[in-house]
Amino acid sequence: MKIQPILAGWVVCLFSFGCSQGTKTSDQDEKEALKVTFEKDEAGNKVDVRVDGELFTSYWWPDSVYKPILYPILTAKGTPVTRGFPIKTRPGERQDHRHQVGNWFNYGNVNGFDFWGNGSTGKRNEINGGAIQHVSIGTLKEGAGKASMEVNASWVDPKGNELLSEHTVFHFIAEDSVRIIDRVATWTATNGDVLFKDTKEGSFGIRVARQLELPSKEDVTLTDVHGNPTTVTSMSNEGITGNYRSSEGVTGEAVWGTRAKWMDLYGNIDDEQISLVIVDHPKNLNYPTYWHARGYGLFAANPFGVKDFTGGAEELNYTLASGESLTMRYRIIVGGGLPLTDEQINAYADEFARNY
Repeated sequence: MKIQPILAGWVVCLFSFGCSQGTKTSDQDEKEALKVTFEKDEAGNKVDVRVDGELFTSYWWPDSVYKPILYPILTAKGTPVTRGFPIKTRPGERQDHRHQVGNWFNYGNVNGFDFWGNGSTGKRNEINGGAIQHVSIGTLKEGAGKASMEVNASWVDPKGNELLSEHTVFHFIAEDSVRIIDRVATWTATNGDVLFKDTKEGSFGIRVARQLELPSKEDVTLTDVHGNPTTVTSMSNEGITGNYRSSEGVTGEAVWGTRAKWMDLYGNIDDEQISLVIVDHPKNLNYPTYWHARGYGLFAANPFGVKDFTGGAEELNYTLASGESLTMRYRIIVGGGLPLTDEQINAYADEFARNY
Protein backbone atom coordinates (compact mmCIF):
# COMPACT_ATOMS: atom_id res chain seq x y z
CA MET A 1 0.00 0.00 0.00
CA LYS A 2 1.54 3.30 -1.11
CA ILE A 3 1.78 6.13 1.42
CA GLN A 4 -0.03 9.23 0.23
CA PRO A 5 2.16 12.33 -0.10
CA ILE A 6 0.31 14.12 2.69
CA LEU A 7 1.35 11.33 5.07
CA ALA A 8 4.97 10.97 4.00
CA GLY A 9 6.42 13.62 6.32
CA TRP A 10 4.22 12.43 9.18
CA VAL A 11 5.53 8.89 8.93
CA VAL A 12 9.17 10.10 8.89
CA CYS A 13 8.79 11.63 12.34
CA LEU A 14 6.08 9.31 13.60
CA PHE A 15 7.62 9.02 17.02
CA SER A 16 8.79 12.60 17.61
CA PHE A 17 5.72 13.36 19.79
CA GLY A 18 4.39 16.52 18.17
CA CYS A 19 6.13 16.59 14.79
CA SER A 20 3.57 16.00 12.06
CA GLN A 21 5.31 17.22 8.91
CA GLY A 22 9.00 16.74 9.74
CA THR A 23 9.71 20.48 9.76
CA LYS A 24 9.13 21.58 13.36
CA THR A 25 11.86 22.63 15.76
CA SER A 26 12.47 20.96 19.14
CA ASP A 27 11.00 24.04 20.90
CA GLN A 28 7.81 23.64 18.88
CA ASP A 29 7.74 19.90 19.63
CA GLU A 30 8.00 20.55 23.38
CA LYS A 31 5.35 23.26 23.28
CA GLU A 32 2.84 21.17 21.38
CA ALA A 33 3.52 17.79 23.06
CA LEU A 34 0.60 16.45 25.06
CA LYS A 35 1.30 16.10 28.78
CA VAL A 36 0.81 12.59 30.16
CA THR A 37 0.21 12.46 33.91
CA PHE A 38 -0.97 10.12 36.68
CA GLU A 39 -3.60 10.54 39.37
CA LYS A 40 -3.58 8.03 42.21
CA ASP A 41 -6.88 6.94 43.76
CA GLU A 42 -5.88 4.72 46.67
CA ALA A 43 -9.46 4.34 47.92
CA GLY A 44 -10.60 3.27 44.47
CA ASN A 45 -7.69 0.84 43.94
CA LYS A 46 -6.60 2.55 40.74
CA VAL A 47 -4.25 4.98 39.06
CA ASP A 48 -5.72 7.19 36.32
CA VAL A 49 -3.62 8.00 33.26
CA ARG A 50 -4.45 11.41 31.80
CA VAL A 51 -3.49 13.24 28.62
CA ASP A 52 -3.69 17.01 29.04
CA GLY A 53 -6.01 16.35 31.96
CA GLU A 54 -8.38 14.04 30.07
CA LEU A 55 -8.69 10.36 31.02
CA PHE A 56 -6.88 7.93 28.71
CA THR A 57 -7.09 4.78 30.85
CA SER A 58 -6.88 3.58 34.44
CA TYR A 59 -4.69 0.87 35.95
CA TRP A 60 -7.19 -0.77 38.27
CA TRP A 61 -7.22 -3.74 40.64
CA PRO A 62 -10.83 -4.28 41.78
CA ASP A 63 -11.29 -7.19 44.22
CA SER A 64 -14.05 -8.74 42.11
CA VAL A 65 -11.99 -9.11 38.91
CA TYR A 66 -9.09 -11.21 40.30
CA LYS A 67 -6.45 -9.48 38.20
CA PRO A 68 -5.22 -5.94 37.52
CA ILE A 69 -6.74 -4.41 34.39
CA LEU A 70 -6.56 -1.32 32.23
CA TYR A 71 -10.14 -0.04 32.14
CA PRO A 72 -11.53 1.81 30.31
CA ILE A 73 -9.28 2.56 27.32
CA LEU A 74 -10.33 5.70 25.45
CA THR A 75 -9.50 7.29 22.11
CA ALA A 76 -8.13 10.82 21.91
CA LYS A 77 -11.75 12.02 21.59
CA GLY A 78 -12.76 10.16 24.74
CA THR A 79 -14.56 7.25 23.06
CA PRO A 80 -14.22 3.97 25.00
CA VAL A 81 -12.91 1.08 22.88
CA THR A 82 -13.34 -1.38 25.76
CA ARG A 83 -16.61 -2.99 26.83
CA GLY A 84 -18.31 -1.57 29.92
CA PHE A 85 -19.72 -4.84 31.33
CA PRO A 86 -19.44 -6.05 34.05
CA ILE A 87 -18.20 -2.86 35.73
CA LYS A 88 -20.37 -0.21 34.07
CA THR A 89 -22.71 -1.79 31.54
CA ARG A 90 -23.78 0.25 28.52
CA PRO A 91 -27.08 -0.21 26.64
CA GLY A 92 -26.96 -2.93 23.99
CA GLU A 93 -23.80 -4.66 25.29
CA ARG A 94 -23.29 -8.39 25.53
CA GLN A 95 -23.21 -9.72 29.09
CA ASP A 96 -21.26 -12.93 28.54
CA HIS A 97 -17.77 -13.89 29.76
CA ARG A 98 -17.76 -11.43 32.65
CA HIS A 99 -14.08 -12.25 33.31
CA GLN A 100 -13.22 -10.53 29.99
CA VAL A 101 -13.02 -6.90 31.10
CA GLY A 102 -10.78 -4.07 29.93
CA ASN A 103 -7.23 -5.14 29.02
CA TRP A 104 -5.53 -7.90 31.00
CA PHE A 105 -2.58 -10.31 30.87
CA ASN A 106 -2.97 -13.80 32.33
CA TYR A 107 -3.35 -17.44 31.30
CA GLY A 108 -5.80 -20.32 31.63
CA ASN A 109 -3.58 -23.12 32.90
CA VAL A 110 -0.63 -22.25 35.15
CA ASN A 111 0.37 -25.31 37.20
CA GLY A 112 -3.23 -26.45 36.72
CA PHE A 113 -4.78 -23.20 38.00
CA ASP A 114 -7.08 -21.06 35.86
CA PHE A 115 -6.04 -17.40 35.88
CA TRP A 116 -7.99 -16.63 32.66
CA GLY A 117 -11.55 -17.72 33.51
CA ASN A 118 -11.49 -17.14 37.25
CA GLY A 119 -14.44 -14.93 38.17
CA SER A 120 -16.53 -15.93 35.15
CA THR A 121 -19.51 -16.61 37.46
CA GLY A 122 -19.02 -13.39 39.40
CA LYS A 123 -17.26 -15.26 42.20
CA ARG A 124 -13.80 -16.71 42.64
CA ASN A 125 -13.43 -20.38 41.73
CA GLU A 126 -12.19 -21.75 45.05
CA ILE A 127 -11.09 -25.09 43.56
CA ASN A 128 -8.73 -24.06 40.76
CA GLY A 129 -9.08 -20.32 40.25
CA GLY A 130 -5.79 -18.45 40.32
CA ALA A 131 -5.66 -14.73 41.04
CA ILE A 132 -3.18 -12.00 40.19
CA GLN A 133 -2.93 -9.76 43.23
CA HIS A 134 -1.73 -6.19 42.92
CA VAL A 135 1.22 -5.63 45.28
CA SER A 136 2.53 -2.12 44.75
CA ILE A 137 2.98 0.88 42.47
CA GLY A 138 6.64 1.63 41.77
CA THR A 139 8.22 4.55 39.97
CA LEU A 140 5.93 6.97 38.12
CA LYS A 141 7.47 9.21 35.46
CA GLU A 142 5.26 11.87 33.88
CA GLY A 143 6.24 13.81 30.79
CA ALA A 144 5.56 15.53 27.49
CA GLY A 145 4.14 13.02 25.05
CA LYS A 146 4.87 9.98 27.21
CA ALA A 147 4.92 8.64 30.76
CA SER A 148 5.82 5.38 32.47
CA MET A 149 4.59 3.44 35.48
CA GLU A 150 6.09 0.44 37.28
CA VAL A 151 3.82 -2.01 39.09
CA ASN A 152 4.34 -5.24 41.01
CA ALA A 153 1.92 -8.15 41.29
CA SER A 154 1.76 -11.72 42.57
CA TRP A 155 0.22 -14.79 40.86
CA VAL A 156 -1.27 -16.94 43.63
CA ASP A 157 -3.14 -20.23 43.77
CA PRO A 158 -6.48 -20.62 45.65
CA LYS A 159 -4.59 -21.13 48.93
CA GLY A 160 -2.60 -17.92 48.48
CA ASN A 161 0.68 -19.59 47.54
CA GLU A 162 2.70 -17.53 45.07
CA LEU A 163 3.62 -19.15 41.75
CA LEU A 164 4.97 -16.07 39.97
CA SER A 165 6.06 -12.61 40.92
CA GLU A 166 5.39 -10.02 38.23
CA HIS A 167 7.15 -6.74 37.56
CA THR A 168 5.56 -4.67 34.80
CA VAL A 169 6.51 -1.37 33.22
CA PHE A 170 3.78 0.47 31.33
CA HIS A 171 4.64 3.19 28.83
CA PHE A 172 1.77 5.53 27.91
CA ILE A 173 2.31 7.58 24.74
CA ALA A 174 0.14 10.36 23.28
CA GLU A 175 0.71 11.85 19.84
CA ASP A 176 -2.02 13.81 18.01
CA SER A 177 -4.98 11.43 17.57
CA VAL A 178 -2.98 8.29 18.44
CA ARG A 179 -2.66 6.75 21.90
CA ILE A 180 -0.21 3.94 22.69
CA ILE A 181 0.26 1.57 25.62
CA ASP A 182 3.44 -0.49 25.82
CA ARG A 183 3.53 -3.24 28.42
CA VAL A 184 6.79 -4.95 29.38
CA ALA A 185 6.02 -7.69 31.92
CA THR A 186 8.57 -9.92 33.63
CA TRP A 187 7.40 -13.07 35.42
CA THR A 188 9.69 -14.89 37.86
CA ALA A 189 9.01 -18.41 39.15
CA THR A 190 9.43 -17.91 42.90
CA ASN A 191 8.45 -21.26 44.45
CA GLY A 192 9.37 -24.08 42.08
CA ASP A 193 8.90 -24.72 38.39
CA VAL A 194 5.85 -23.18 36.71
CA LEU A 195 4.13 -24.93 33.79
CA PHE A 196 2.09 -22.98 31.25
CA LYS A 197 0.12 -25.93 29.89
CA ASP A 198 -1.11 -25.58 26.32
CA THR A 199 -4.61 -24.04 26.06
CA LYS A 200 -6.36 -21.48 23.90
CA GLU A 201 -7.52 -19.58 27.02
CA GLY A 202 -4.95 -16.76 27.03
CA SER A 203 -3.39 -14.42 27.37
CA PHE A 204 -2.87 -10.69 26.49
CA GLY A 205 -6.47 -9.69 25.88
CA ILE A 206 -8.93 -6.85 25.36
CA ARG A 207 -12.73 -7.11 25.42
CA VAL A 208 -13.90 -4.44 23.01
CA ALA A 209 -16.91 -2.16 22.75
CA ARG A 210 -20.01 -3.63 21.09
CA GLN A 211 -19.63 -1.46 17.96
CA LEU A 212 -16.19 -2.98 17.23
CA GLU A 213 -17.52 -6.53 17.20
CA LEU A 214 -17.90 -8.30 13.85
CA PRO A 215 -21.49 -8.52 12.54
CA SER A 216 -23.04 -11.96 13.15
CA LYS A 217 -26.46 -13.50 12.60
CA GLU A 218 -25.97 -16.76 14.51
CA ASP A 219 -25.65 -17.91 18.11
CA VAL A 220 -22.18 -19.25 18.92
CA THR A 221 -21.48 -21.88 21.60
CA LEU A 222 -17.95 -21.81 22.98
CA THR A 223 -16.30 -24.27 25.37
CA ASP A 224 -13.72 -23.28 27.97
CA VAL A 225 -10.70 -25.28 29.13
CA HIS A 226 -12.86 -27.19 31.63
CA GLY A 227 -15.43 -28.21 29.01
CA ASN A 228 -18.04 -25.71 30.16
CA PRO A 229 -20.14 -24.29 27.29
CA THR A 230 -21.07 -20.63 26.91
CA THR A 231 -23.54 -19.46 24.28
CA VAL A 232 -22.91 -16.07 22.71
CA THR A 233 -26.38 -15.02 21.60
CA SER A 234 -27.09 -13.40 18.25
CA MET A 235 -27.93 -9.71 18.51
CA SER A 236 -28.92 -6.84 16.22
CA ASN A 237 -26.12 -5.80 13.85
CA GLU A 238 -27.18 -2.17 13.73
CA GLY A 239 -24.08 -0.02 14.23
CA ILE A 240 -21.79 -3.08 14.41
CA THR A 241 -18.87 -2.36 12.08
CA GLY A 242 -15.78 -4.22 13.31
CA ASN A 243 -13.38 -6.24 11.19
CA TYR A 244 -9.98 -7.83 11.78
CA ARG A 245 -6.93 -7.43 9.54
CA SER A 246 -3.63 -9.14 10.32
CA SER A 247 -0.07 -8.32 9.30
CA GLU A 248 -0.25 -11.41 7.07
CA GLY A 249 -3.32 -10.17 5.16
CA VAL A 250 -5.92 -12.41 6.83
CA THR A 251 -9.26 -10.74 7.59
CA GLY A 252 -12.52 -11.30 9.43
CA GLU A 253 -13.27 -14.33 11.61
CA ALA A 254 -10.56 -16.26 9.73
CA VAL A 255 -7.84 -14.60 11.85
CA TRP A 256 -8.64 -16.92 14.77
CA GLY A 257 -5.82 -19.39 15.33
CA THR A 258 -3.50 -17.79 12.79
CA ARG A 259 -0.06 -16.33 13.50
CA ALA A 260 0.74 -12.68 12.86
CA LYS A 261 3.07 -9.91 14.00
CA TRP A 262 0.15 -7.61 14.66
CA MET A 263 -3.62 -7.53 14.44
CA ASP A 264 -5.81 -4.52 13.65
CA LEU A 265 -9.45 -4.38 14.72
CA TYR A 266 -11.05 -1.46 12.94
CA GLY A 267 -14.53 0.01 12.70
CA ASN A 268 -16.72 2.95 13.66
CA ILE A 269 -18.17 4.02 16.99
CA ASP A 270 -20.79 6.59 16.11
CA ASP A 271 -19.00 8.93 13.69
CA GLU A 272 -15.45 8.12 14.81
CA GLN A 273 -13.31 5.78 12.72
CA ILE A 274 -11.14 3.67 15.01
CA SER A 275 -8.17 1.33 14.65
CA LEU A 276 -7.36 -0.82 17.69
CA VAL A 277 -4.09 -2.70 17.18
CA ILE A 278 -2.18 -5.24 19.27
CA VAL A 279 1.49 -5.63 18.32
CA ASP A 280 3.65 -8.63 19.19
CA HIS A 281 7.40 -8.25 19.85
CA PRO A 282 10.22 -10.19 18.13
CA LYS A 283 11.77 -11.08 21.52
CA ASN A 284 8.54 -12.65 22.79
CA LEU A 285 8.13 -16.37 23.27
CA ASN A 286 6.83 -18.13 20.11
CA TYR A 287 6.88 -14.97 17.93
CA PRO A 288 4.83 -14.30 15.86
CA THR A 289 2.00 -15.07 18.24
CA TYR A 290 -1.20 -17.01 17.66
CA TRP A 291 -4.41 -14.97 17.88
CA HIS A 292 -7.37 -15.92 20.06
CA ALA A 293 -9.48 -13.22 18.36
CA ARG A 294 -13.23 -13.73 18.18
CA GLY A 295 -15.94 -11.85 16.36
CA TYR A 296 -17.98 -11.33 19.54
CA GLY A 297 -15.40 -8.91 20.95
CA LEU A 298 -12.59 -10.97 22.50
CA PHE A 299 -9.29 -9.71 21.03
CA ALA A 300 -6.28 -11.60 22.41
CA ALA A 301 -2.73 -12.65 21.58
CA ASN A 302 -1.79 -16.10 22.89
CA PRO A 303 1.75 -17.43 22.35
CA PHE A 304 1.16 -20.48 24.59
CA GLY A 305 -1.96 -22.09 23.06
CA VAL A 306 -0.53 -23.93 20.07
CA LYS A 307 -2.50 -27.20 20.24
CA ASP A 308 -5.97 -25.68 19.82
CA PHE A 309 -4.82 -23.32 17.08
CA THR A 310 -3.13 -26.06 15.03
CA GLY A 311 -5.91 -28.61 15.44
CA GLY A 312 -3.64 -30.85 17.50
CA ALA A 313 -0.80 -30.91 14.97
CA GLU A 314 1.57 -29.15 17.39
CA GLU A 315 1.72 -28.58 21.13
CA LEU A 316 3.59 -26.23 23.46
CA ASN A 317 3.84 -26.84 27.20
CA TYR A 318 6.19 -24.13 28.44
CA THR A 319 8.01 -24.56 31.73
CA LEU A 320 9.58 -21.65 33.57
CA ALA A 321 12.21 -23.14 35.87
CA SER A 322 12.30 -22.14 39.52
CA GLY A 323 14.12 -18.85 39.94
CA GLU A 324 14.07 -18.11 36.20
CA SER A 325 12.27 -15.19 34.52
CA LEU A 326 10.34 -14.63 31.31
CA THR A 327 9.74 -11.16 29.84
CA MET A 328 6.85 -10.52 27.46
CA ARG A 329 6.19 -7.29 25.59
CA TYR A 330 3.02 -6.02 23.90
CA ARG A 331 1.93 -2.74 22.34
CA ILE A 332 -1.64 -1.43 22.04
CA ILE A 333 -2.29 1.30 19.48
CA VAL A 334 -5.54 3.26 19.62
CA GLY A 335 -6.03 5.35 16.50
CA GLY A 336 -9.03 7.63 16.06
CA GLY A 337 -10.22 9.79 13.19
CA LEU A 338 -8.69 7.87 10.28
CA PRO A 339 -7.98 4.13 9.87
CA LEU A 340 -4.31 3.25 10.30
CA THR A 341 -2.65 1.90 7.16
CA ASP A 342 -0.39 -1.15 7.04
CA GLU A 343 2.60 1.14 6.54
CA GLN A 344 1.75 3.16 9.63
CA ILE A 345 1.20 0.07 11.78
CA ASN A 346 4.45 -1.50 10.53
CA ALA A 347 6.30 1.70 11.44
CA TYR A 348 4.84 1.58 14.97
CA ALA A 349 5.74 -2.13 15.22
CA ASP A 350 9.32 -1.52 14.08
CA GLU A 351 9.74 1.28 16.61
CA PHE A 352 8.34 -0.96 19.35
CA ALA A 353 10.83 -3.70 18.43
CA ARG A 354 13.74 -1.25 18.65
CA ASN A 355 12.73 0.21 22.02
CA TYR A 356 12.56 -2.88 24.24
